[in-house]
Amino acid sequence: MEVTINIDGQALSVEVTVEVYEYLDRADHKEENLAHEKRRHWDSREFDEYIVLTEGYSCYYQTPEQWVCRKETLLEIKAALALCTEAQRRRFLLYALEGLSYAEIAGLCRCSKAAIQDSIEAVRKKIKKFF
Repeated sequence: MEVTINIDGQALSVEVTVEVYEYLDRADHKEENLAHEKRRHWDSREFDEYIVLTEGYSCYYQTPEQWVCRKETLLEIKAALALCTEAQRRRFLLYALEGLSYAEIAGLCRCSKAAIQDSIEAVRKKIKKFF
């Protein structure tokens, strides 16, 4: 992807990866939103305090390096989960991401709690072995 950067009044075009482009695009969007909020800001608090109060974090809470590392970690986790069967992956995600209990997952999958426990333990072992 090509990105144009304005430096001291001169436009410079550079090729970047899709991930970097997405990050820059989100940063531009965030900057526009913050500029809009700053124009609307009317109470006596500092603007940074306003951002922390309304959003729970400072405006530049994630560097590009942190974003890329998080993205790479997510890809590694997906690769580790790809080693599992579809049933194991589904059961593990219901447990880890949705916070469902073994009994709730067993009800959804129409199987025993022991089968759910075995699946989740198998995924944990595969992930440990992968990393």
